[in-house]
Amino acid sequence: MAREPVTAPILPMSETEQRAPSLPPVLSIRDRAKLQNAILAERLDTLVPKLMRAQGVDMWVLMAREYFEEPVVATMLNSESLHARRRTILIFFDPGAGKPIERLTVSRYGLGGLFNPAWDPDKQPDQWKAVADLIAARNPRKIAINTSAVSAFADGMTLSQYNEMTAALSPDLRRRIVPGDRLAIGWLETRIPAEMRIYPGILRLAHGLIGEAFSRKVITPGRTTSDDVVWWYRQRVSDLGLSTWFQPSVGIIRRGASTMLEGDTVIQPGDLLWTDFGITYLRLNTDTQHLAYVLKPGERAVPPGLAAGLKAANGVQDALLSSFEVGKSGNEVLAAARAKAIAAGLKPTIYTHPLGYHGHAAGTAIGFWDKQSGDERGEYPIHADTAWSIELAAYAPVPEWGGQEVQFRAEENAFYDGQRVRFLDGRQTEITPIPSK
Repeated sequence: MAREPVTAPILPMSETEQRAPSLPPVLSIRDRAKLQNAILAERLDTLVPKLMRAQGVDMWVLMAREYFEEPVVATMLNSESLHARRRTILIFFDPGAGKPIERLTVSRYGLGGLFNPAWDPDKQPDQWKAVADLIAARNPRKIAINTSAVSAFADGMTLSQYNEMTAALSPDLRRRIVPGDRLAIGWLETRIPAEMRIYPGILRLAHGLIGEAFSRKVITPGRTTSDDVVWWYRQRVSDLGLSTWFQPSVGIIRRGASTMLEGDTVIQPGDLLWTDFGITYLRLNTDTQHLAYVLKPGERAVPPGLAAGLKAANGVQDALLSSFEVGKSGNEVLAAARAKAIAAGLKPTIYTHPLGYHGHAAGTAIGFWDKQSGDERGEYPIHADTAWSIELAAYAPVPEWGGQEVQFRAEENAFYDGQRVRFLDGRQTEITPIPSK
């Protein structure tokens, strides 16, 4: 029986975040696979030609081995191919003259019809000879491979595979090998419209789960521990058929405590709670940090000093978002954003990263918590059509806590279209209150 086309719940990007939103429906595994395959096919059809032609590369060679998939190949496998099989070799070739990019697999098994089989082991048992023959027949000007000293995402060509491939090539073809790091990072960091139609809904799921966690449904002050909430996250996500890409964190910021409390510490009225939580769904990741406050008996609102601390973090966000510019390096954006925030009287720490197929994803870094003056990983330029985890903090004194300085952490997910940065599902502007009774 024919099946209708599958779409995930589509939500528009929003600057305003709902507090504890209801969870959008989660697709079945079968429907997820169909949607993921459609998005992958569109990316291969549209994004690969754009990247190769922008970089002046007419051949891109990628290799992976079973259970040792390199980052790019892992995202090019269709949903029914859970791993590379034996040795999976993918080759993209641009014949020029406006002709379509060839997508070839020199492998024993196909990949969902997305790549044309280009090897018959019965006729040529040597896989490396088959690769060399294919390359020689097409006579490319440049042969890009994934190698990079800076980005792990672009360093997928292993030494053994490089040695085997180059041994099979003629000396002339070996001289045409070039790094394909810009192709690899470009493939991973670029979000296409089909992905951005579903990304806000994915984040809505994460926001809804945080809303559940920071409520009396999960937290009973005086009884529930930080770890109880952490493992509630893990169980709830598993029950929904989703996954987390890192162990969730729940911390307690308490008046008079010099450090954040975690583990078996019991949550009490008057505590400021922090969470860092992310899910993986439809191959895309979220990464969010929110704050909540456990009201004391008789309190009806979050203390003004704590509320002002989150507003300070929002101010650092504004300074960062206004500093994005295509072509600027992450280090340049970091310096500009810090200067704006400090000029506004804020005390910032910025450690923002790309988001997408990975949580800490391919692309440039905009600061690290322990490196506020830049880093070599921040020298890569910022591009349009990229997703970001706007991760940062502001330090501010809390009058109600005797002037104690508190680190107010904030992390929200956003999309940069080349003109402006927009939050996928809003940002937290008010600390979530949790009743003590």
